[in-house]
Amino acid sequence: METTKRYTARLFSLEVLGILIAIAFLVPFYFVLTNSFKPFAELLANTTSLPKAFSLHNYTEAWRIMRFPTVFMNSLIITIASNVGLVIISSMAAYRMVRNNSRLNQVLFMLFVSAMIIPFESIMIPLVKLAGTVGFLNHIWGVILCYFGFGVSLNLFLYHGFVKSIPLEVEEAAIVDGSSTFGVFWRIVFPLLKPVTVTIVLLNSLWIWNDFLLPLLIISGPETRTIPLATYSFFGQYMKQWDLALAALTLGVLPIILFFLAMQKHIVEGITAGSIKG
Repeated sequence: METTKRYTARLFSLEVLGILIAIAFLVPFYFVLTNSFKPFAELLANTTSLPKAFSLHNYTEAWRIMRFPTVFMNSLIITIASNVGLVIISSMAAYRMVRNNSRLNQVLFMLFVSAMIIPFESIMIPLVKLAGTVGFLNHIWGVILCYFGFGVSLNLFLYHGFVKSIPLEVEEAAIVDGSSTFGVFWRIVFPLLKPVTVTIVLLNSLWIWNDFLLPLLIISGPETRTIPLATYSFFGQYMKQWDLALAALTLGVLPIILFFLAMQKHIVEGITAGSIKG
């Protein structure tokens, strides 16, 4: 016999608390969006009110000054290339470590996991020196290679746990049918990793698209700047162009927000699938 859950005062209080917390998180988006339409004088006079007239002047100026198509393509290339490389490297490495569980692979896995706790600030100076020595500075592919190094630890950790949940019998059947090791991985195992792959791609995209410090250290030229670096150009030593900066910030954040909204369903599916298999 099914029992219906009573709507109690405690449940109502929790819902109200959740709504208030959600509103608190949305308040910064309200300030950014509303003030991005205001002229600079109106923005300084009152930052909380709605704009007296909605004008796209800030957006057109920010688009022109940032050279938005160029910086957008740079951010897009870096994000896509980094994701592709991280998915390929991490998934193959995790599969090898799980299926060949030798002492060496166990040590390597622990080293990768331990690397996640190293703060970036402690290695950024040696990173810049190394990047200058090997010719990585001011090149998009130099930033991409750095993202390979910094992102592989977490990606490997997530793939490692998911590969262990895949039945070995599925691979053995493919080997009996004459499939090679690479064929087993790409045709059998990798499609089964889709839930965690989607989650990894989304997490990496949120990190790489919005990252400021690593591109700032590696690239500096106007032709290779990313969106966060171009937005930073509105903050000078003696003048901060808040009206244009907020418009530029909105332009830069909008693509990743749309991507997140489109992919959030797959995150829930990936987490659910991992919990059930585990």
